[in-house]
Amino acid sequence: MTEPILTIRVKCFDAQVVKGHTMDIVMIPFEGTAQGPVFSGTVTGRGVDTQKIPKGGSARLSARYMLEGTDFAGAKCKVFIENNSTEEGLVPLFITDSPALAKYETMPLASRVTPIEGGVLVEIFAEQPQNGLHH
Repeated sequence: MTEPILTIRVKCFDAQVVKGHTMDIVMIPFEGTAQGPVFSGTVTGRGVDTQKIPKGGSARLSARYMLEGTDFAGAKCKVFIENNSTEEGLVPLFITDSPALAKYETMPLASRVTPIEGGVLVEIFAEQPQNGLHH
């Protein structure tokens, strides 16, 4: 079972591309706003989505960005997110200075990215352990 914790509405800017001999590199700068049950805020500066595309292979994605805002307890805080593609899908790293959000640094997380006009919608979910109890 997954619990949605954060949704980031991302506005993308022009991509920078290097067409190399062994792989292509695409870097897409972006800005965004985050809303969710645990945090609300904005991307500070610009984040970047880096795509490494080997010749004849599958793309590997890594998006890194910093958010500044307020946690669910009302405290101002910062959150760093690094979303990396793996064989299982997109896996985010979540690092924060918020004591209220500290558990998300060690909790299994997953991401889903959906295209929207002018960018993408990034949803981050916390994996909740299955304990057999119904709520």
